[in-house]
Amino acid sequence: MVEHITGMLALIGVLSLLCQWVGWKLRLPAILPLLLCGLLLGPGLGVLDPDEIFGDLLFPIISLGVAVILFEGALTLNFKEIKEHGRMVTHLVTIGAFITWACIAPAAHYLLGFDWAIAMLFGALVVVTGPTVIVPMLRTVKPKSNLASILRWEGIVIDPIGALLAVLVFEYIAAAADPTTHVLNALGLTLLLGFGLGAAAGFLTGIAIRKNVFPHYLRNTAVLTIMLGIFVGSNILQEESGLLTVTVMGIWLANMRGVDIADILEFKETLTVLLISALFILLAARLDSGAMLDLGFGGLGVLLVAMFIARPLSIWISGLGTNLSSKDKWFLSWVAPRGIVAAAISSLFAIKLESVGLEGASSIVPLVFLIIIGTVVIQSLTAGRWAAFLGVKEGSNQGVLIFGASKFSRELALILISKNIKVILADNNWDNIRQARMVNIPVYFGNPASEHATNYMDLSGIGRVLVISPYRQLNPLVIFHFQDLMGTEKVYGLNNADSASARHQLSESYLKRLCLFGENISYAKIATLMAKGAVLKITNITENFTFAHFKKRYGETAMPLVYLTKEGKVKVFSGVEAIVLPVGIELISLLPQEAQDQAVIQRAVDDEAERKTKALVEADAKVAAEARVVREAQEAQLRAIEKSRRKEEELALFEVDEKARLLAEKATLVQQETIELSNKLTEQEAVKKTAKDQLAATPVDDATRDTVCELKTGEEPKVV
Repeated sequence: MVEHITGMLALIGVLSLLCQWVGWKLRLPAILPLLLCGLLLGPGLGVLDPDEIFGDLLFPIISLGVAVILFEGALTLNFKEIKEHGRMVTHLVTIGAFITWACIAPAAHYLLGFDWAIAMLFGALVVVTGPTVIVPMLRTVKPKSNLASILRWEGIVIDPIGALLAVLVFEYIAAAADPTTHVLNALGLTLLLGFGLGAAAGFLTGIAIRKNVFPHYLRNTAVLTIMLGIFVGSNILQEESGLLTVTVMGIWLANMRGVDIADILEFKETLTVLLISALFILLAARLDSGAMLDLGFGGLGVLLVAMFIARPLSIWISGLGTNLSSKDKWFLSWVAPRGIVAAAISSLFAIKLESVGLEGASSIVPLVFLIIIGTVVIQSLTAGRWAAFLGVKEGSNQGVLIFGASKFSRELALILISKNIKVILADNNWDNIRQARMVNIPVYFGNPASEHATNYMDLSGIGRVLVISPYRQLNPLVIFHFQDLMGTEKVYGLNNADSASARHQLSESYLKRLCLFGENISYAKIATLMAKGAVLKITNITENFTFAHFKKRYGETAMPLVYLTKEGKVKVFSGVEAIVLPVGIELISLLPQEAQDQAVIQRAVDDEAERKTKALVEADAKVAAEARVVREAQEAQLRAIEKSRRKEEELALFEVDEKARLLAEKATLVQQETIELSNKLTEQEAVKKTAKDQLAATPVDDATRDTVCELKTGEEPKVV
């Protein structure tokens, strides 16, 4: 029997890890493989029976696990951050949560016949979405950055708020179900103890952390132990008040000034992943598949109300007064998958309520699992197509995540941001983060490869990761983490490997990625150059000023880092590819002091050469101008001669034409005179003929006849 229990515990641990890996590999919410695994081992094959294995320990195990989950979620509820993430998130976690609760609770009451108390508890349980299911979905869907940010922060913030609401409703139901106590007295004592003890425990724990009462290596363990002790103590003082107490304790710690809870969060996240995975397999294995089928159309109706009425209504009402478009709101209306927190809390509450004999409590768990399965499966499969149809998908991811917020990284980030490239600086060094925040650079304080960063760091629009930090032990973890997430070709690191140290011998596959900005470029080299006055400069590479001109001006010590294309794409230099730069780009480079000095000298040489060239050009221009004047004078003289010649030719032609005209006129006159003379002769002949004819017809004497004869002979008539 002992071996069987041990084997089952080991199997649950191995399967938890396997399901988390499958979810990560397939980019699906881990809840799906965990749910399938639990259903297969429990109702399916009958291999895993949690009640048989753990017996009476099952309820305490689930209680402690849920307490840790609620405490970890409460640690993330910073009220200041709620205000910082805009009106839409604030409305969703307040007005939207109430609308969802007000829609789903009546649906459960009228469609399934739940008692109002059970219906109100169920409505409070399914208000939460949770980052564990939202984040993997966002990675697959890739909506616009503002929509991804809204969904992410809604899941983060509503997680503890919804849990607190569910706990308060449960406390009321538990108090009302106990016939030996007055409802108001029991509820009032529970609330007073929960809020009072939780606030006091949070305050004292925060003081202990602030004053370093616990050594660093014991801090996480101490906080976890104190939290569990407070949980148990609160339950002893007032039954069922422990969950409220630890939730308030976590919220107090999250909002207490001067308390660094980053390490605690990271530790709790690791523990929570294990607890959630194991708990979900156990809870799914306890699930009665027949009970889920017994819900029938009523259960399906509640699911439809949650997806098609409650969620759209909460989005559109919460979106009043925001700058979201109708397409943005329709997309947000479709994405609201429920997560593991709802399943864990519902199972715990169901066990407790069944123990006091409350009718209908056994139906809570199957209905919650139905909502989880329906929302996660349906929305995971359709959200991407819905986003594409609405046109709200993110474009090409050109943003850059830089691990290491040194002076060099900050200056590079500022240049990229000035070119509208999204940049996030991540670092474990608070001083670096503080200086980056002072110049308005988006930052993440902590390990970017942590579970906390996965849920809380907004990677929408980020397409490349540059590891520029001095942390030799942490750099490989960050590089491998983001290589798995984005691909090998999107992640680069500086070559900080020390070949002389046997402690830091690294694999060949890892060393191949240590080629950021060049094969021999290390963090130490960049830090040294920056300390000696190196600066980052952006240069336009054009047809008139090519990369060859750039190298000539700044020399071989100039270090090209990144260039931006006309289309706004970011290209990072590495030792893997040869440097071939097209024209029309903006080159960002690191210029050591030597390169700057050479640039000054080269610029002076270029200026002198330009001055000489200009003088030579001016002299050539002067000579050309004088030659042009002489040429123009010669051309003018030639034109004058040509003009004179043309005038002489024209005059000669005119004279010839005039003579010809005069001759023509004279000939015309002669011709006219000839014609007139001819006409006169003709007329004389006619007259003579007429006279002759008349003479011939008239008798004449001898004298007249002699006269006529004389006229004919041409002799003068004789006078008698």
